[in-house]
Amino acid sequence: MMTKSTAGQPVQTLFGKIMLTDLVDHQHELVRLADAIDWGQFEKALKGSYSADNGRPSCPVRMLTGLTMLRYMFGLSDQEVLDGWVENPYWQYFCGEIFFEHRPPTTQPTLSRWRAKLGESGAEEMLRETLRCARRNKLAKSTDFERVNVDTHVQEKYVRHPTDAGLLDRARERLVKDAGRLHIRLKRNWRRKGKQMCRKCSGYAKARQFKRLRRGVATLKGYLRKVVAELEASNFIPKTPWETATWMRVQEDIALAKRLLEQDATTPGRERLYSLHEPKTECIAKGKSHKRYEFGVKAGLVTSARGCWILGAKTFPGNPYDGHTLQPALEQAERIGGVVPRQACVDLGYRKSGYEGPCDIQVVNRFRKTRNRNLLHWWKRRNAIEPVIGHVREDHSREGRCRLAGAAGDALHALLTAMGYNLRKLLKGLKRLFLSLVAWLFPPRLSVFLPAI
Repeated sequence: MMTKSTAGQPVQTLFGKIMLTDLVDHQHELVRLADAIDWGQFEKALKGSYSADNGRPSCPVRMLTGLTMLRYMFGLSDQEVLDGWVENPYWQYFCGEIFFEHRPPTTQPTLSRWRAKLGESGAEEMLRETLRCARRNKLAKSTDFERVNVDTHVQEKYVRHPTDAGLLDRARERLVKDAGRLHIRLKRNWRRKGKQMCRKCSGYAKARQFKRLRRGVATLKGYLRKVVAELEASNFIPKTPWETATWMRVQEDIALAKRLLEQDATTPGRERLYSLHEPKTECIAKGKSHKRYEFGVKAGLVTSARGCWILGAKTFPGNPYDGHTLQPALEQAERIGGVVPRQACVDLGYRKSGYEGPCDIQVVNRFRKTRNRNLLHWWKRRNAIEPVIGHVREDHSREGRCRLAGAAGDALHALLTAMGYNLRKLLKGLKRLFLSLVAWLFPPRLSVFLPAI
């Protein structure tokens, strides 16, 4: 095996160990799902990311894949998945364990490195396997994927709500902390004054005292400008590789601080800085009455009109027009689902998309009386994608926001949450199949009550 693990060797009963096959119910939906998934596909897809002849033995691919699936199936964190794995024998069976274990199989940093090794192509393979599994178990048919619904939403980033005062004070805090790591002495760090002024600006904004708020923001800019000037005048010379890496990070923070000092009310929204640890975060307005602005990246979903299986999930940095996202979204759905979409229903935001392809694009508008009944049925099915977006955002990611770093993390999060949604559908479908089989084998009998004599 490519990871030098011993998972493929014959299993022998160990004294004091309980075998999971004797502990779990084999009709449980997680057990049935574990037996239905083709785990060998992931080992073949990730063969180039491992080395078979050097390094210590790694965690088995099935274990890491199973933990990732459980994480996004139930919307948990890495640590919550590891804690739950120790307590739940069904989770251990799902991840390919033979005996019931009392210690976590790996650590949080390993799961983070695994996601980086997985990449967007590996996440697409995981999403593709959920659709193949649905077809193998007769929960979906290939013809179900010919008619699709397409829509976009905002995948929010795990960042603070951006305010001018908060961003300025946070930039000063980061630079002061970096200077302390490198033992660079600053004349003043403005820690107490900056905290007080940031709190005052929050009160001024609440009370709508905008003149005082502008003066407070100008004061915070002065504090940050002085810290940046002192760091640039320090002429620090790194002596070790660690100091070199830290100083390079300080230079990046200084560049972000200068960008923050230059922006004002006249700076366009696309050029503004909304987060220091995620500089590519965008401000997107989708016309929602309860949330005017969302901070993250635009993401597109493609779902099947029948069954609501997710066929594609893709992020679109730069907040492009919805119509311009249609072609790449359909191409990804064809690549993952294995079926060329024949008809796609979209909302009015996709008008004049300029799509050129074999798929028939149906823009659902308000004038429906002139349409035939068959087409009207698929127009009404377009609304089925809206609850799917809500489930993906709220049920399969922590607090409904993406915590993975960078643009690569955004793309990975979109695919993994879609995979988690499909897995939950598989769980429910396998449970319904088992219950229907039981009802067919053991039909309920009508009890006959004889009258008393």
